[in-house]
This record gives sequence, structure tokens and C-alpha cells, in this order.
Amino acid sequence: MNSISLPMVRKVAVIGPECTGKSELAEHLAGHFKTSWVPEYARGYINNLIRPYQQHDLLAIARGQVRLEDEWVRGSHSVMFCDTNLYVIKVWSEFKFGNCDEEILLQIAHRKYDLYLLTYVDVPWEEDPQREHPDKRDQLYQLYLNEMTNQTVPFVEIKGERESRIKAAIDAVEKILE
Repeated sequence: MNSISLPMVRKVAVIGPECTGKSELAEHLAGHFKTSWVPEYARGYINNLIRPYQQHDLLAIARGQVRLEDEWVRGSHSVMFCDTNLYVIKVWSEFKFGNCDEEILLQIAHRKYDLYLLTYVDVPWEEDPQREHPDKRDQLYQLYLNEMTNQTVPFVEIKGERESRIKAAIDAVEKILE
């Protein structure tokens, strides 16, 4: 039996503290590159809870995020954008609960990405029932920056006004597609 191989799809994860424009950037990039973007699984999951989320929920969220990525990659064209990934769940788990589930850490070690776009905290805070720490975004950004500098995948910090953010992100993605 012949196996059909899928064309290689580059995976770009947009990560950073809450309310830093990750979703808008992922959606814009997908439109620019005429491909798909994977939404943040956590938002729907938490919206459907009838209680405050707990640490064990983060493992379910991580599994859901991975499942979405694996499903959506089939419909992507040369590049797929992920509005968050397991690093976001890791940072949040360690920040809020003091540790991270081993399964999440193992998935981080084994899942392949080609580029991270790390969104900076220079956009205005917008209230949202799922957002928790408007006063700790700088601290959280430093945690993300530390994660990025201690792994091997290229990353680009996304800062500035909307148009300069978009340009920096497009330029970084075009480099990995060359």
C-alpha cells in the first residue's frame, strides 16, 4: 500500500501574556498567508465551566490544544498559526499553581514548532472575565522571555504599534518559509 505524505507545514506559535494581541495577530497572519490558525482552546473550555478552573483543568486544556493543532494542520497551506501553545499553559501553571504537570512538559519537549512570536505587553489592557492579572503582565512577559531564550526554536519579540507588529511578524514568517 502506498502512503500519501502531507506537504510540510511550518508551525508558528503566537505566545505571550494575556491581553497582548495574540489572537488578533494569529488571525491576521493566517489571512495574510491564506492558511489556517488554531484558536486558543482554553477560552471555550473555561467558558463552559460552571466553577473556577483548577490546575487539573490545565492538563485537559493542553490536550485539547494539541488535538486542535493536529486536526487543523491537515488543512493548512505551508504554514499554520497557533494562537497559543503549551508554553502558555506551562507558564500559567507555574505562575498560578507553582508547578506544571509532567505530561505538559513532555509534550513541550516532543512537539515541533518552527517559530515563536512572543507578544509584548505594550498594548492596552482590555477587561475580560477570563483575564486575571493586568498588573503582572511585565512579570509574565519576563517568564515567557526566559522560556524562549532557554529553548532552541527561533523566536521574535513582537512590539510596537499594530502595523509594526504585523510587519515584524510577517517578516519573521517569510524567513522560515524561504
